[in-house]
Amino acid sequence: MQKTLASIIITNYNYGSFLSEAIESALNQSYQPTEVIVVDDGSTDNSQQIITSYGEKIVPVLKDNGGQASAFNAGFAISCGEVICFLDSDDVLLPSAIERAVKILHDDPDAVKVHWPLRVIDVDSNLLEKIDCEGILLEGNLYNDQLKYGLEGHTFPPTSGNVWLRSYLEKILPMPETNYRLNAESYLGFLAPFSGSIRRINEYHSLYRIHGHNGTNKRTYNWRLSHYYYEEKVLREYLHKQGIKVNDVFEYKEDSCHKYLQRMVKLGKELGSLIAQGQNYILVDMDELGHHQLLENCQAIPFLEKEGVYWGPPSGDAIAIKEFERLHHEGASFIVFAWPAFWWLDYYAEFVRYLRAKFRCLLENERLVVFDLHTLA
Repeated sequence: MQKTLASIIITNYNYGSFLSEAIESALNQSYQPTEVIVVDDGSTDNSQQIITSYGEKIVPVLKDNGGQASAFNAGFAISCGEVICFLDSDDVLLPSAIERAVKILHDDPDAVKVHWPLRVIDVDSNLLEKIDCEGILLEGNLYNDQLKYGLEGHTFPPTSGNVWLRSYLEKILPMPETNYRLNAESYLGFLAPFSGSIRRINEYHSLYRIHGHNGTNKRTYNWRLSHYYYEEKVLREYLHKQGIKVNDVFEYKEDSCHKYLQRMVKLGKELGSLIAQGQNYILVDMDELGHHQLLENCQAIPFLEKEGVYWGPPSGDAIAIKEFERLHHEGASFIVFAWPAFWWLDYYAEFVRYLRAKFRCLLENERLVVFDLHTLA
């Protein structure tokens, strides 16, 4: 009996510094037969030279820049596998990932997808303590929940934590490209329960790289909320075409992403009344406010930070002051404490006294404490 062919489709845009590691992880899968397709979306760095260096080991697709959805569409169009994995070029697959997924999809004829958590790594591929999506991924027949709660019927991981059945993807691809230059995996995820069941692997089988240049870091919460409404429209249109009746409005859970996005947009408006466009600010939030930007054309600098990535709280006041002075010297115009980090105001009392003694406090309420680093106290 002929074994199922699996396709790993790596999508890349200007991630030459990470690309080889992604390709090697795809080539080194314990499962065979596997084809590795690398779609370069118009990179201007050394990515295309790296792709060429692999010769016939991979199938290259070199295209003009069109965004993540266009890269998904281009890679899927030339793929031959019955099982498909889209891999972001800054991420890494563990060697047993495809083998585990193929077996599960083979054993469960109703399943259209397998997903798993992802271990977080830094820019240098060091393992961090965080495991993304750990303990929150569901499995089974999620049709009713998806129909009731819309986009939030179930949680699914980022691109590199999913393996799909080709027969499902053929129903929904090609996907719309203009509005999915980023977050293309979302389109695949929220439609999946209407074609079959979802299966889960509890252990992480890929590594998710956080490096300060991830695409979602460049979008605002205002954009994200608008995109949320666009995706609800896409979902309704899909259900209508399938003849599936849906309520006038989807239900929103108390802790829904929709309500969270609304809160973040409101918070951004409050902060935007104090911080003008083009001025970067230090955000002390314990990394709790998410990966999008509160303000348009203003970069939030996490604190503490390393290469643009949140690096945990300081070990003491001296480190806090030292790192703050570094970021202030590099051009930060404000420092903002958000409510998840209000405990800092007491725990790092010396640091806070330092700020209050040197700079004017513009705002202090139950959500935000903001210091203007241009204005002396």
